[in-house]
Amino acid sequence: MASWFYASEGKQQGPYQEAQFRELIAQGVVRADTLVWSEGMAGWQKAAEIPGLMASAGGPPVVPQMGGVTTRGSGGGGGSGPLSTDVSVFGLLGRSIVFVIGMLLVIPAPWVACWFYQWMSSHIQVPGRPNLGFAGQPMDIWYVLMGTALLSYAGASGSSLVQLVATVLQAFLNWMVIRWIAANLTSNGERLPISFKGSAIGYIGWYVLMLISAITIIGWAWVIAFWMRWMCSNIDGTRREVTFNGSGLQILWRTLVFVIACSFIIPIPWVLRWYTNWYVSQFAVVERGAMAQA
Repeated sequence: MASWFYASEGKQQGPYQEAQFRELIAQGVVRADTLVWSEGMAGWQKAAEIPGLMASAGGPPVVPQMGGVTTRGSGGGGGSGPLSTDVSVFGLLGRSIVFVIGMLLVIPAPWVACWFYQWMSSHIQVPGRPNLGFAGQPMDIWYVLMGTALLSYAGASGSSLVQLVATVLQAFLNWMVIRWIAANLTSNGERLPISFKGSAIGYIGWYVLMLISAITIIGWAWVIAFWMRWMCSNIDGTRREVTFNGSGLQILWRTLVFVIACSFIIPIPWVLRWYTNWYVSQFAVVERGAMAQA
């Protein structure tokens, strides 16, 4: 029997069995324009777009198939598709400000980092992974998070050697944070068997290359695009591949628009959400081998 989820006020609700879900439809809780998801769908869809779902209660069950098409019968699978977010304008801005302040103060870094990751993960929709969450705790790698925050002050040093060492250490600590985040992702409260297998040397190499590419004025955008692809290729423990589809040109012009708009102060909340939503949507999950076949 299929289990259903629906989005309400920026949060995922569910799971609900078929009969319960149809009762929610009958009560008007789930409307035609409500975003819904069930195992086998490629992504969230409006309830009205799913054949048979908005029909009166009592009909035969609707079982979703790959790609979001529904039929009456059996089937289902993980599905493929891009990630998406439903963050609110001021919710993202406020939490981003608290995150930055917490990191600058160093000591609160582990707590604000966990708080921010938990909130952000709960607002990301992944096809086939309902109720994404984050189970990491502040004391898991508190020394890494505090060290990362502390190294943000290294730029104030006039010594080139100190800045170089700080850059390498910053990259290494960021690598540890990414491994920690990947290992603590959850779905429906259950920890996912995901891990980041990219090497520390490889990550540091990409980090340094990104910094060096800044001298080309625009080359950093292409470095970031390929860096994201490298990171996705090193995500292990899932039967689906994670991909990054953004191009260097797309990253470049959107970042420029973001920076220019932020200089006017007032548009910051809206361009921050616009940029975040786009960046997250460039990540997708696809069946293994699908990219090669394409």
